[in-house]
Amino acid sequence: MSGNDKNRVIIFDTTLRDGEQALQASLSARQKLQIALMLENLGVDVIEAGFPVSSPGDMASVREIGLALKHAIPCGLSRAVDKDIDAVYEALKDSHHYRIHTFIATSAIHVQDKLKKDFSDVVQMAVRAVKRARNYTDDVEFSCEDAGRTPIDHLCRMVEAAIDAGAGTVNIPDTVGYTLPQEFGGIIKTLFDRVPNIDKAVISVHCHNDLGMATANSLTALEYGARQIECTVNGLGERAGNCSLEEVAMAIKTRSKYFEGLYTNIVATNIARASQVVSGICNEPVPSHKAIVGSNAFSHSSGIHQDGVLKNRETYEIITPESVGFKDNNMHMTARSGRHMIKACLKNLGYQDDTYDLDSIYQRFLKLADKKGQVFDYDLEALLFFSEDDDEAQFGLLGLNVVAGDKNIIPTASVKLRVGKRTRIDAGTGNGPIDAVYNCITRLTRIDASLTSFNINAKGEGMNAQGQVDVDVLYEGRQYHGKGLSTDVIEAAALALINAYNSVYRAKIIHTKENKE
Repeated sequence: MSGNDKNRVIIFDTTLRDGEQALQASLSARQKLQIALMLENLGVDVIEAGFPVSSPGDMASVREIGLALKHAIPCGLSRAVDKDIDAVYEALKDSHHYRIHTFIATSAIHVQDKLKKDFSDVVQMAVRAVKRARNYTDDVEFSCEDAGRTPIDHLCRMVEAAIDAGAGTVNIPDTVGYTLPQEFGGIIKTLFDRVPNIDKAVISVHCHNDLGMATANSLTALEYGARQIECTVNGLGERAGNCSLEEVAMAIKTRSKYFEGLYTNIVATNIARASQVVSGICNEPVPSHKAIVGSNAFSHSSGIHQDGVLKNRETYEIITPESVGFKDNNMHMTARSGRHMIKACLKNLGYQDDTYDLDSIYQRFLKLADKKGQVFDYDLEALLFFSEDDDEAQFGLLGLNVVAGDKNIIPTASVKLRVGKRTRIDAGTGNGPIDAVYNCITRLTRIDASLTSFNINAKGEGMNAQGQVDVDVLYEGRQYHGKGLSTDVIEAAALALINAYNSVYRAKIIHTKENKE
């Protein structure tokens, strides 16, 4: 790289190769292509599409991705053996530009116990592999597997030999996530100090997260001269995962002064979408506490934090949710929330300070928060219109019965519901037992809302664990949340929908009162 390119950090994404290895089921070719195109829109520079020699399916998928990419460089992985390298060529030869990524282990434990060779023989194998790859393309990357545990003299020797053989990128992986940031940075520094031809290649790093150091190690390597980071969306990967693309990209962007002008081509506002696409396709939920893309990354529950963010969001947010593609931060109303949070929420709902008694509302809010855990805006709004005595739920489950079985039995449900002071009963069918129950509840309540989210989680362990069902419904353009808990998940599902419909009913009453006034 020359000129300003010396400040560009190349983002090499291996979600489709290293990331997929961690999945319980392989992705289809169509799913891989969808992820690849999303990565290209995200601004990823190099996309490692797969390991072509591993299967005909992977070969075909890598070929399809290579032909579809317009800007990102497609890459295929190979061991330092002829058939692997030839397979990458066969997969990518019709692409406009492509990279062959070949590797061999260099640590003592791998060389002796896995390869069972002398280190000099391993160096010769690496050189031969790089030269063979160069016969096909001038974009060749070589990786020293388990570089983090490789004796530094051996590592320097291998890097110099790979560059001499024609590798334009040399990757230094912390394959088992063993090193610490200062230690890993020292390895990179030593390579730049001792390898005479290192200026002829881009030094890359590929860090695993076994000790939780993947992002820290990768960023530290940049300080000592590395200019490519290998990573995955959501940190997906073997064991504890890989370095997270979203973390390194936003760290470089947010701390640009610290990194003295380094930058990536990542389109930050596409990060949230990329995370959601990978999570959905791979069936790998993103932990709520995950940095940058977790559901709690921009949420605030502490009253002190909420007060600070309401006055100046920079007090507790170093990046904005909008900067990575989320709509806004999320203020969780819980028993830890203060009066200022309640006041701000009511203001957002359109209520002026002189239309309610904040102290009275706040005390009732605390009681509700202790009972519910999290309070939503429509719950808060209901406190303005319903007293302690008349806040009895409009709908209550009195009983249900479900018949379900194999494909020859039509799922059927009967539901007894309290509606106000009356009891109503309905029976009907559905695509499944829960669908049948929901059809009955919808008819009994006469509230026809769209179910937008349905989640079941076990609360506890073993056969007697309770099932918690959370639902979101959309009614007249507004989202309502419902929660149900029972050892019977069908009953929990019914309670969750009824809970949401009670919120819808209260909102309708409020709207009617406001219109009369």
